[in-house]
Amino acid sequence: MQDFLDWLGDHEWVAWLGLAFVLGIVETTTLDLIFLMLAGGALAGALTAAVGVDALWLQLLVAVVVSVGLLGFVRPVAKRHMRTSASTRTGAAALVGRRGVVVETVDSERGLIKLAGEIWTARSYDGTSVIEAGRDVDVIEIQGATALVFDADPR
Repeated sequence: MQDFLDWLGDHEWVAWLGLAFVLGIVETTTLDLIFLMLAGGALAGALTAAVGVDALWLQLLVAVVVSVGLLGFVRPVAKRHMRTSASTRTGAAALVGRRGVVVETVDSERGLIKLAGEIWTARSYDGTSVIEAGRDVDVIEIQGATALVFDADPR
């Protein structure tokens, strides 16, 4: 056992790699990117030891500085990218919730609105409202190429 500890003392980078590996494994259970950033710091400590820096305090300082840097700068950006939903609305679905302007009177059967710079066919969402030209409407749903709308400011 003493031989192993002596060898490890001469090859500190192996201990740093082991620590990085363990932190990486822990990250797989949390998925919060904290342990991954700490593993990055441990890898920096391993690199410092591998290039020949024998002072353990300097290896530790490098590991801590890199970990703090990763936690402070890389993790927030990575978390923001993780939060971006894979189901980000695109196409017609992205128009739901937007505001348009009635170009031609909208009722339960027909009408035209200007929405996102384009003219769309429209119908009133509730099937009973009649919305005059010039009024603002909210898009409640898109059915095919027709926007179902509701008067944004009923009088």
